[in-house]
Amino acid sequence: MTFSLRQAWTDMVQPILKRPRDIQVAALCWREHKGRTEVLLITSRDTGRWILPKGWLIDGLDGPRSALQEAWEEAGVKKADLIEEPIGSFDYDKRQDSGYDIPVEARVYKVHALKLVDDFPEAEERTRKWVTPQQAATMVREPGLQAILRSL
Repeated sequence: MTFSLRQAWTDMVQPILKRPRDIQVAALCWREHKGRTEVLLITSRDTGRWILPKGWLIDGLDGPRSALQEAWEEAGVKKADLIEEPIGSFDYDKRQDSGYDIPVEARVYKVHALKLVDDFPEAEERTRKWVTPQQAATMVREPGLQAILRSL
């Protein structure tokens, strides 16, 4: 019995634990307003907590353009300037419909939001709010994202 448990641990459990994180992209949307920098947070659809627009890579789009597409769908960013390289990343566990969490690395792209519209795909499902990076760092849960926001 002990051999079978050890074998199961080695062959099945350890590979799952060592699996690389899935990759998502996040849009850190920002603007200058009344002489200060502000970032755009949105609420998640399931828990209502404050997050950045983020999602999986989209077929046919690279990381920065996938992040920009998420900014449109989730926050209504219609026109923006985009920095091609991520400014950082943070790890979190994404809850699945099955109830299980999967480990995710979210790569953060800086998006200068030039135009926001009120009519966008997820407008009825989310709330959005402009806040200073320091305020945003106190509103999000992920320590890695908090650090990115505090460094702005």
